[in-house]
Amino acid sequence: MDSAEGRSALRIARKAVEEWVRNRKRLETRDYPHSFEEKRGVFVTLHTYPDGGLRGCIGFPEPTHHLIHGIIEAAMHACEDPRFPPLSPQELDKITIEVSILTKPEPLKVPPAERPKSIKRGKDGLIIRSGFHSGLLLPQVATEHKMTSEEFIMAACTKAILPPDAWKDGGTEVYTFQCDVFSEKKPGVV
Repeated sequence: MDSAEGRSALRIARKAVEEWVRNRKRLETRDYPHSFEEKRGVFVTLHTYPDGGLRGCIGFPEPTHHLIHGIIEAAMHACEDPRFPPLSPQELDKITIEVSILTKPEPLKVPPAERPKSIKRGKDGLIIRSGFHSGLLLPQVATEHKMTSEEFIMAACTKAILPPDAWKDGGTEVYTFQCDVFSEKKPGVV
């Protein structure tokens, strides 16, 4: 995605958040780049402003939605991330929005012992799956929290509600993906 498409994604996510929080309605728009018709994985993250704390993050890791619909749905659901109280209208000018547009997740095809050193820290996001458990971490999490590749894969296991060393088990599936990440500089400013 280029920067113009990133700015469009941010504007659409902002409008979707505002429409949902103020009116409890799904944003309807026809004003978006043609490339948003492509099916892509996408996450919308809400951060408190100016401190940058997490306020919500929801998305679709697999390319199951047209990007335009994925952005709108993820933005709406991020307002009601179950880890936090629902976003209030009073908070709209106190959050910034980040949109992460994902590549298709690919299995990490190396022996389990080599998994951490095969992860490109800050470039690869992770999905961990084992049985009914699944966890995802976006690539920027590793750099934001100054994690090593091993700490990052352990955190992904923990997010999947698995033991931190579950990545060592050959039955645990590990997938990597990359993202184009676009962020507001200030609330509503792309």
